Amino acid sequence: MSFSHLGLSPEIVRAVTERGYNRPTPIQKQAIPIVLSGGDILAGAQTGTGKTASFTLPLLHKLSTHQVQNNTNGFSPIRALILTPTRELAAQVQESVRDYGKYLDLNSMVMFGGVSIGPQKQKLRTRVDILVSTPGRLLDHVQQGTVNLSLVEVLVLDEADRMLDMGFINDIRRILSLLPKQRQNLLFFATFSDKIKTLAAGLLNNPTMIEVAQRNVTAATVSQKVYHVDRERKRQLLSHLIRENKWYQVLVFSRTKYGADRLVKQLGEDRIQALAIHGNKSQGARTHALGKFKAGTLQVLVATDIAARGLDISELPYVINYDLPNVPEDYVHRIGRTGRAGAEGEAISLVCVDEHHLLADIE
Repeated sequence: MSFSHLGLSPEIVRAVTERGYNRPTPIQKQAIPIVLSGGDILAGAQTGTGKTASFTLPLLHKLSTHQVQNNTNGFSPIRALILTPTRELAAQVQESVRDYGKYLDLNSMVMFGGVSIGPQKQKLRTRVDILVSTPGRLLDHVQQGTVNLSLVEVLVLDEADRMLDMGFINDIRRILSLLPKQRQNLLFFATFSDKIKTLAAGLLNNPTMIEVAQRNVTAATVSQKVYHVDRERKRQLLSHLIRENKWYQVLVFSRTKYGADRLVKQLGEDRIQALAIHGNKSQGARTHALGKFKAGTLQVLVATDIAARGLDISELPYVINYDLPNVPEDYVHRIGRTGRAGAEGEAISLVCVDEHHLLADIE
């Protein structure tokens, strides 16, 4: 089956082909026709399954084939709203919207905190069909009266489970109260939970449930290894593995922001180029580090769980758990950065004696 067989316009198919994609992934085969038909979706998908395109492609098609409503109150009404938990994921979703919609007469923008709000206000005065945003920055604009959500046709909650884990439920409820009752809702999650079930029950209208992988499991294409090591020898082992195997584009997870910064400094002492991303880094620093890593000019990226959520890096070969996560589901999210879309990947965990209980929970 090709993308054109799913009912997408030639302009979208052309843009998808230029990105190097010829055949839809399982979630795209299931989700795209439902979104095109106007149905609500509750979709569970691991990172790297093609999830983002499963909603951006049909969303672009729908908006490009329907009449735009008139401007009101000086601010162009948003037609589609995509909410994401982190700045990085918002930027990546916006990149997909822009690339896949390059041949369409649609405008999009991304909003998140950590940057000046002024340019965002100016952009919102122009025509914006698709808005990608984090909840907090969107509510900043709501409070200042600079965003018009009265005519939203489609709402997407991307990685809704992480938004709930990060405490955004009240923000989400407030945003929902500002949207028209008649709209299409698309809810995507990586880890199913009672919180997701409750949110879906109050949000979705007779949704189609889509799951492209067994709940809360790792991809079969990821090779998983555990090295038992004393805590004080972890850094030495990490440097040895990277140098001995000549690894490049290595994503390393640290449990804390302080630990991430310390590890970057220690790797530098071992002449291994590394940068860190976490919540205390400025948006400029995070964007710079991600750009170098995605371009293949940075050997190691050290990240905390929240900062790494939604990282969209194709064919990432190695993920290393320098510290095991406290929550087993976060292990699935971490190693989901490798082994994407059928490619092989390697996930390595460095486990010291006081982490054995965490390893047991994961297993």
